[in-house]
Amino acid sequence: MNNNDYCWYLVDAENQVLGRLASKIANLLIGKHKINYLPNLVTGDYVIVINANKIIVTGNKYKDKIYYRHTGYVGNLKKKSFKDFFVKNPKYIISHAVSGMLPRNSLKKNIIKKLKIYLDKNHKHISQKPKLFNL
Repeated sequence: MNNNDYCWYLVDAENQVLGRLASKIANLLIGKHKINYLPNLVTGDYVIVINANKIIVTGNKYKDKIYYRHTGYVGNLKKKSFKDFFVKNPKYIISHAVSGMLPRNSLKKNIIKKLKIYLDKNHKHISQKPKLFNL
């Protein structure tokens, strides 16, 4: 498949709910919206997300949601709240949500590379002429 077969989409995350935004982005990255979709090939498009620091979550997730990771050593389960990640690294929140919605196979790492996330409106992919994707 040629690199010319891919489109670039621009998604504005301002005032968007995290889970709903992540599911739409995951479908674009996987390529389910295309007629030539195959589950064993990477046929999805590139997605540029702007205004990542203006995303919202519903309910009490801002205070209560916890992200876990394990270091590999016994008893070293690390946890960090959504609020801490939102202040420190809002890009991780979106990439983690989208990554969880991608298929769990060997193509996942190639698919997630097509996701570009920026904190504000400025991005360096203007020459790719991204199409605005309305959610």
